[in-house]
Amino acid sequence: MEILSLLDVTFFLLTALGALVGIVFGAIPGMTATMAVAVCLPLTYALGLNHGLALLLGLYVGGISGGMVPAVLLNIPGTPSSITTTFDGYPMARRGEGERALKISVVASLVGGLISAAVLFLFAPLLADFSIKFSYIEKFLIILLALTVIASLSHNMLVGIFSGVIGIWLSLIGDYSISDGGNGKTRLIFDFMEPYLFEGFSLLPVLIGIFGISTILLEAEKGVKSDLSDERVKIGKGAGATFSLALFKGRLTNLVRSSFIGTFVGMLPGVGGSAASVLAYTQEKNLARDSSQMGKGAPQGLIASESANNALTGGALIPLLSLGIPGDSTTAVLIGAFTLQGIQVGPLFIPENAETWYVMMAALIFANVVMFFLMFYAIKTIAKVVMVPKHILFPIIVMMCVVGAYAINYGIMFDVWTLLIFGVLGYLIQKVGLEVAPLIIGFILGSQAEVYFVKSLESAGTLTIFFTKSPIAVVLWLLILASVAFSITMSLKNRAKHRHELLG
Repeated sequence: MEILSLLDVTFFLLTALGALVGIVFGAIPGMTATMAVAVCLPLTYALGLNHGLALLLGLYVGGISGGMVPAVLLNIPGTPSSITTTFDGYPMARRGEGERALKISVVASLVGGLISAAVLFLFAPLLADFSIKFSYIEKFLIILLALTVIASLSHNMLVGIFSGVIGIWLSLIGDYSISDGGNGKTRLIFDFMEPYLFEGFSLLPVLIGIFGISTILLEAEKGVKSDLSDERVKIGKGAGATFSLALFKGRLTNLVRSSFIGTFVGMLPGVGGSAASVLAYTQEKNLARDSSQMGKGAPQGLIASESANNALTGGALIPLLSLGIPGDSTTAVLIGAFTLQGIQVGPLFIPENAETWYVMMAALIFANVVMFFLMFYAIKTIAKVVMVPKHILFPIIVMMCVVGAYAINYGIMFDVWTLLIFGVLGYLIQKVGLEVAPLIIGFILGSQAEVYFVKSLESAGTLTIFFTKSPIAVVLWLLILASVAFSITMSLKNRAKHRHELLG
């Protein structure tokens, strides 16, 4: 076969190098898969299309996977889609089960990545046709579904909803673009702030600040010199910290279901990885026989989050290659690689570039395999960052956060101020009892929800359009109602349990 002649030693070396560099970028707070791909994009012109794609896809897979490391060990998601990994990964690390948590995440990431690659390869034309059927209405409803799970991710439903609303409000700051159905004017800001917030707060500085700086502030409040041995996250010396594949026994349904959720959400342009991991995590919480430990260090939470997280890679390539529409920010950068080579992505890409299509599939699969071996067998080396004492580690993390925030948009100083503002905000909201996760999820999805909502109203002029007889919309409404009902039921059960404990 001609394709085999393209898979030379250089191809595999570039894919492996991309995966390694991507893992490093993902593991350092502030350095994401998107940044890794963007930085290395100019290299693809000299490498040629096939070798360039091998490098970039390796960076993509490695960067997405590497985000689990700071999520588990430092409670700082390396990528937006690693948010739910912090819910169970960090509590496990605090119990001395950091190595086990990371290895569970690595295996789940491998399975998620391979399943999404298989779906991409076998059903790309069919799934691309299916994604075309999603109008603004269905896109809004799937984000609404993701937002409704805010309640079930919170200890208190009302507090969770309120925190989510704050996040949505923050996401609406800035220019209300005419292309989004607005009037072209800025909103929710003072006039003197327009030069800085015309496009709103940048996501990455917000994410690093609210999860990174605020975490450091909370930990530093306890004292950096007292009880270092107790406060430092332990890697693998806790009771029951040994990893075994037996941990996946009885959890294969969760693994496969979450992988398909990640693939499905990934192929919806603009919805993003956060919605994928949140939906997968919530479905496991809703359907598991015992979800009482989720959020406290449960393996099934890591399995759901990381399998969906990595399954996003294959899913996000579907709208890119079939429609020319990026599924997420990283695939948006990948368009640049095709542009440099004079290739037009769209409905005719696969039939007209069959060799490149097969090369991409080979690179995607090999990158996942390399990612697995690198992270599974070198996890202790990667995790050594948490062995540094707090008075040394904290300044290093702050420096990385500042550099990452400053560099992501190629040197905008206001992004550093955004980092500090949201770092302090994250610290304060936790001190007053609000929820961080719903707030950041609301921030990520809020602006997209508004655009789809307004576009839907523009097409029909009435709210009844959201209750259309479309089968897709009906299914989404049923899922939304089920999520809300579950949240209310669990809230009532927890209240009754608390009352019983007080009386008993």
